[in-house]
Amino acid sequence: MTFTLLCLSGCLLAAQWGAPAQMLINGAGATFPNPLYSKWFDEYAKVDPSVRFNYTSIGSGGGQKQILEQTVDFGASDSPMSEANLARAPGKILHIPTVAGAVAVTYNLPGSPRLRLDGAAVAGIFLGRITQWNDRRLRALNPDVSLPGSDIVVVHRSDGSGTTYIFTDYLSSASREWETRVGRNASVKWPTGPGAKGNEGVSGEVKQLPGAIGYVNLAYLHENKLPYAEIQNAAGVFVAPSLESVAEALAAAKIPDDFRFSMVNLPGERAYPISGATWLLVYERQKDPAKGRKLVEFLNWASTKGEAMAPALDYAPLPDTLRARILERIKAIRY
Repeated sequence: MTFTLLCLSGCLLAAQWGAPAQMLINGAGATFPNPLYSKWFDEYAKVDPSVRFNYTSIGSGGGQKQILEQTVDFGASDSPMSEANLARAPGKILHIPTVAGAVAVTYNLPGSPRLRLDGAAVAGIFLGRITQWNDRRLRALNPDVSLPGSDIVVVHRSDGSGTTYIFTDYLSSASREWETRVGRNASVKWPTGPGAKGNEGVSGEVKQLPGAIGYVNLAYLHENKLPYAEIQNAAGVFVAPSLESVAEALAAAKIPDDFRFSMVNLPGERAYPISGATWLLVYERQKDPAKGRKLVEFLNWASTKGEAMAPALDYAPLPDTLRARILERIKAIRY
């Protein structure tokens, strides 16, 4: 018996000593693409079992902060970094676009009617100027809907958020008052309403609060079975958030060499006006050669094989022409 136990112990130790150590690559940031990134990291573990990705969904503001402080190997953000933040970085940070998505306006009303909203109405609600669901401006946009006379409860993000950046980028393009009074940013001073953390928090609050309205990523909308509004776009057409309407907006976007671009209120009859891209943030020169090589291998996989997984999770994959440019940019990463 003693001999058998010794043999078993020796075999286990030998197996442990012979097993290669698994490399851990840490990332943090946007909640917007978290469902897709979680899928990617799980699938990539099958492609390369020697590496494991640990991603913390803390919001785009947190992702930008941590990549600047170099406490993670990569950041993630739904808002491009500002020139000021890029200038603070200890090295050149690259923006690697991954997918595009929609920010949907969702609400909690009896019967979950499909509403139509234009930019002025959305801005009016989130500015606190439209406070009742049966406001004449909302009734004019929705003549066939019986709107209650209850209060509108605005729910917004409490954390630094790329979803907020996309939403406030849209509001700034749709409302001069919003642009001058509040502006576009990942974190703003909200004129009204309670805050909630993450897309998860906002969708949860809207689902629980009668009369609530908020904004969430399309994936969280479907996951929580929430209703959504059709939003009037630049062509004057009311469009629902969908993969197809996001793809229309992406096709109309002008994308510069540094890949920092906006997708809100772009021309296109079927383009959804509250669309946005999301980025992985990586240093062009990697400090750790081994991690740098593994990160580059993952980025190449994500930009090719990973893109095919996007539609099933309500994200629009990037067009081939843009992906070709991204693959060239990944080649610039040095380790």
